[in-house]
Amino acid sequence: MALENIVKVSGKAVYVPGSDIDTDRIIPARFMKCVTFDGLGEYLFYDVRKHADGTDKEHPLNEERFKGATILLAGVNFGCGSSREHAPQAIYRYGFRAVVAESFAEIFFGNCTTLGIPCAVAGAAEMARLRAAVEADPELEVTIDVVGRRIEYGGEGFAVTIPESAREALVSGHWDAIADLIEGLPAVESTAGALAYMAR
Repeated sequence: MALENIVKVSGKAVYVPGSDIDTDRIIPARFMKCVTFDGLGEYLFYDVRKHADGTDKEHPLNEERFKGATILLAGVNFGCGSSREHAPQAIYRYGFRAVVAESFAEIFFGNCTTLGIPCAVAGAAEMARLRAAVEADPELEVTIDVVGRRIEYGGEGFAVTIPESAREALVSGHWDAIADLIEGLPAVESTAGALAYMAR
């Protein structure tokens, strides 16, 4: 039951500044009282995007020129703190389909991969050039080549790091472990039925 083969992600990008942006800043804990993840995108970066009365603060995601961006650019150690799955869920449901940062918290990276969100690691100098290009032209198309581990934009490009296990899962369409388990259920049942101690 392979899912979408994620080989490239293209779209507008937006940079959310700061290092060590933790999952509580990505999605504040008070918005996690939900049965499903539907609607979490509304609360992405809520406390840094909104005043107490719900009006907008100055924030890149509130700027009209970055509306519709599907690639999130971040700094160092993005997604640190609590391992809450709600953080990548909020990112996905806001509309982002890839994240590029200088480094990621390991559990956050894994949770993104299981949602089909490629996370690419880039060097500081490369990130600075990409951020400047996006700032100069918010309509600039940025492409993450998951297969080739590269980012291309405006005639420029650079290599990024995507661990092989994550790259293979995304490219092959096996990034959702639950889907893989369901797909393998007949084999599990067959094996279990052949075990003497499973006989009833």
